[in-house]
Amino acid sequence: MVKIVPDTSIIIDQQVSVLVQDLYKGAEVLIPEAVPSEIENHANKRKEIGYQGLEELKKLQQLSIEGIITLEYVGRRPKLDEISIAGGGEIDAMIRDIARKYHAILVTSDKLQKEIAEAQGVETYFYKKEVEPISTGPTELESYFSKDISSIHLRENTTPMAKKGTPGHIELIELDYVPLRYRDLDRISKEIIEQSKKRHDCFIEIDKRGATVIQFGDLRVIIAKPPFSDGFEITAIKPVNKLDLDDYDVSDKLLERLSNDAKGILIAGSPGAGKSTFAQALAEYYYYDMEQMVKTMESPRDLNLDDNITQYAPLEGDMENTADILLLVRPDFTIFDEVRKTRDFEIYSDMRLAGVGMIGVVHATRAIDAVQRFIGRLELGVIPSVIDTTIYINNGEIDTVYSIELTVKVPTGMLEADLSRPVIEIKDFESGELFYEIYTYGEQTIVMDINKTQRQDDDKEDQKSPVSKIVERVIRKEVNKVAPHAIMEVSLISDKRALLEIDPDHTGAVIGKNGRTIAQIEERAGISIEVEELEVKDIDNRSPINVNVSGNYLSLNFRKEDIGSSYDIIVEDEYLFTATVGKKANIRLKKDIEMAEIVIEAMKKGEPVYARLRNEDLY
Repeated sequence: MVKIVPDTSIIIDQQVSVLVQDLYKGAEVLIPEAVPSEIENHANKRKEIGYQGLEELKKLQQLSIEGIITLEYVGRRPKLDEISIAGGGEIDAMIRDIARKYHAILVTSDKLQKEIAEAQGVETYFYKKEVEPISTGPTELESYFSKDISSIHLRENTTPMAKKGTPGHIELIELDYVPLRYRDLDRISKEIIEQSKKRHDCFIEIDKRGATVIQFGDLRVIIAKPPFSDGFEITAIKPVNKLDLDDYDVSDKLLERLSNDAKGILIAGSPGAGKSTFAQALAEYYYYDMEQMVKTMESPRDLNLDDNITQYAPLEGDMENTADILLLVRPDFTIFDEVRKTRDFEIYSDMRLAGVGMIGVVHATRAIDAVQRFIGRLELGVIPSVIDTTIYINNGEIDTVYSIELTVKVPTGMLEADLSRPVIEIKDFESGELFYEIYTYGEQTIVMDINKTQRQDDDKEDQKSPVSKIVERVIRKEVNKVAPHAIMEVSLISDKRALLEIDPDHTGAVIGKNGRTIAQIEERAGISIEVEELEVKDIDNRSPINVNVSGNYLSLNFRKEDIGSSYDIIVEDEYLFTATVGKKANIRLKKDIEMAEIVIEAMKKGEPVYARLRNEDLY
């Protein structure tokens, strides 16, 4: 009986099951344990070749059950470090040793494996893959593209669709009335994948089970199929416009900033707004007009740039490795397309702080949102050192430009000198008008919309300003640390003083010995606090109540003398429900009901919950 030892390459190519039925009938198939280990490693990394190999191993097992072949797994399972260096030939060497030990024929489709095995005196069968001639003409997918078409959307059992036009003027059109079938998409995808392996201007960016991303010339092709998607789908995106900076309405003032001062730039906008097109124009402006060395960091690499600008992908799958190389290359500017994950923001910041000019492309629905995405990922005081200019693109045009600066001042709406602190000012670049302030207050990071604050003050003088709400929220939070069950009412008397009305049971704890506790609360809140006992007002007035969460229940806590009384519960000035105080001086709600969820949401926002004694005579 002939013995054969297949290696990983021939298993992945799914040819062993064919060979044992055509060429090696009745063979004894000896599979080294190293082969399923390497295949499993590929599958764990969600690579398609791993799943192809597993399917072939299942076929061989079925052939063994049917008695067509004899199947046996031999040798030892490789260690983790041996699998990790499989590319260095360690696994292939183990497979050759198995073939030599059992005097078997080594079956492979790897030419290097064949050459080394023959050099070592191992009998080898080499399966040469049939290579179909590559067409020099356009692929079937490329034939769908015509003038002004920016993307093609193909899905099984539906008609082919396309987006036509330029950013801000996009329309969805139908390309054909005949629905595509699975076999059509399979044919189109195989043609793209095969050509991408041969053409120098094509490369596979992502290859996971059910998802493949290919940069195919100037096309970005995304192939999705089950189990990743619920059906076979191909999406191809092509840049329609390649613009120069002169094509945008760039003022002399902004051009001066881009040329001399801007080193940390964010280009923000919604998907399809034209962010990448503007980034391309800016990259070529810096390279040609400013004579700066420009590189890019992209995953996938889809910016349509001149050949003089090198485009880098994640090195070994990690953009941090790419950043390490770029710091050695020392570019003047780096385009980071796109900054999404927390690690991306950290890499962008590290490179900027290392002195590299950075241009980050960020998804955002408003210009301020791009800056806010850095909050929590970086120390607040570092942000202005990382970002100095934000350019918001909408419908392919420059919509908003913000300048970002750090200063020490009293935030807008506060007058007490003790409240001065580092504040990030975000201004309209062209007019210099202050739009936003970002600062810390207590343990919170505040993003204050200056225009909204002023509008609210103008519309209603007696309405609490956002600054007042923040101060009151911080005081409430600090008091709850000392007296978690206290019932309180907080109000701002002036820009320098706040009034804290608290129930008599907790007044002493909040004031503390010799006023130490309230002094600490004042220091953390940054404002003088006057403490008074909270008195129960007449039945028509509402009073704040303490609320806490325990297990699956929400508890609204009252005094013992309130037992048996009915109260209206009010949240954010809206009547919510009426309930009777139980024997344990509380009203309990299950957390998963809508009323409890409303109360919990108010608690998260720092809004007090009120109770108003119900006068049944009025109802």
